[in-house]
Amino acid sequence: MAGTPAKFAVMLTEGAEQDLEAIHDYIAEFDCVANANYVLDQLMDVVESLSMHPERGNYPRELMALGIKEYRQTGFKPYRVIYRVMGSQVVIYLIADGRRDMQSVLARKLLGA
Repeated sequence: MAGTPAKFAVMLTEGAEQDLEAIHDYIAEFDCVANANYVLDQLMDVVESLSMHPERGNYPRELMALGIKEYRQTGFKPYRVIYRVMGSQVVIYLIADGRRDMQSVLARKLLGA
């Protein structure tokens, strides 16, 4: 159909899937399962929305400071979803609480430091 935006395939790395599980488990343990499910649903909505609009995310400032513009971010506050657009795919590398020390999290998970 003319005018329909291209749909991107969205893939979560194993690390991103583990991030989602850890976030859910933490909220379920220290708050309640209902809130954990709510946050998980909201994060999955963000992930799924990238199939239509992957370019909407901005560049993580921690990576921009290093001159790296390969990755983008979006999220459900305070959680940040870090991803990369590669052709017709969106690969999600990291889902983390933005209140953490993101410089070290990004260096460890994306840059292997």
